[in-house]
Amino acid sequence: MEPIHPIVQAYADSFTSAEAPLLHEINVRTYAEHPQANMLSGHVQGKFLEIFSCILRPRRILEIGTFTGYSALCLAKGLLKDGELHTIELREDDAAVAKANFDRSNEGSKIILHVGNALSIIPTLQEQWDLVFIDADKVGYIDYYKLVLPSVRSGGIILADNVLFHGQVLENPVTGKSAKAIQAFNEFVQQDESVEKVMLTIRDGLLLIQKK
Repeated sequence: MEPIHPIVQAYADSFTSAEAPLLHEINVRTYAEHPQANMLSGHVQGKFLEIFSCILRPRRILEIGTFTGYSALCLAKGLLKDGELHTIELREDDAAVAKANFDRSNEGSKIILHVGNALSIIPTLQEQWDLVFIDADKVGYIDYYKLVLPSVRSGGIILADNVLFHGQVLENPVTGKSAKAIQAFNEFVQQDESVEKVMLTIRDGLLLIQKK
């Protein structure tokens, strides 16, 4: 089950500003070469991330899950002049592709790539985050959320991707390890009174969370 009908998605694509040339190239190459290309944020979600970041004007962004670098480049568009985006990727092959893409971009000097386990890396960063994007292994979402929330400034934002998980969270009962983990994460955030939250039906679902 897909939460967004392909015809609806195509319609949204057609009314969304075009991708920058580098982003379009990353999109095409990822789908041509990567066996898990569906993990790419893609056109509509990428443009949302870009515009949202430009509105927020963050000084510090944390991304958990770099993949081939598409979403980091979108988020980096909104950084202040002295801003930085820290992005963490577990897999060395994907990190190498992302680094090459960053080096070709105008925002590359503002992006700091960390390779390894996010749960180990995050405590070493010692930053206050204006914006956090969680898009890594689904079973780790609650742990990532608990780890980063204290370092998010008041009024800061956490965006969590894939919170509809291909429509599997709509099943009754929910089955599958990742779908169960996402359902648990959604319920965990729902009960957290320290944040405001809204679930957006963009692509595979984005949970927008604002720290009070």
